[in-house]
Amino acid sequence: MLSEKSLKAIAFERSKYPQEEARSALLAALRIAQEEQGYLRDELIEYVAEILGLPAIQAFEVATFYTMYDLKPVGRHKLCVCGSVSCFLNGSDQIIGHLSKTLGIGPGETTADGLFTLQEVECLGACKDAPMMQLGDRYYENLTPESLDALIAQLRGGSEDVR
Repeated sequence: MLSEKSLKAIAFERSKYPQEEARSALLAALRIAQEEQGYLRDELIEYVAEILGLPAIQAFEVATFYTMYDLKPVGRHKLCVCGSVSCFLNGSDQIIGHLSKTLGIGPGETTADGLFTLQEVECLGACKDAPMMQLGDRYYENLTPESLDALIAQLRGGSEDVR
């Protein structure tokens, strides 16, 4: 179900912890599986639990709790807008509204072309530069409708190196 490369990466993560602490490697193992497969299907979550020797329910508890795990297919660009207190007080609801209008989707939805998924998430730890969002491994801070429009245009144009 997973490539040899992913299985080795999971084994490496597992090796960092004592035998009785297999659950400590669960977050990393789920991330590795998701990176390879795109999202975590139920069978994949069960498989990861089996690899680590854990009850499947423990893997499901983690996968369904954290917003970084996708339980259904997502767009090529997942826009994760922080909705926590600092971001909300600085207009994250307007940012989500602008993205919803611009992309024609609501939070938790993916555009018909599969290019964008919009997600509201909990604190991403950049409160001083709120409102902010995460796209891949990058943070975009002090968001405005104009900065979002420029970013969306770049992404639609095929640019992967957006700042």
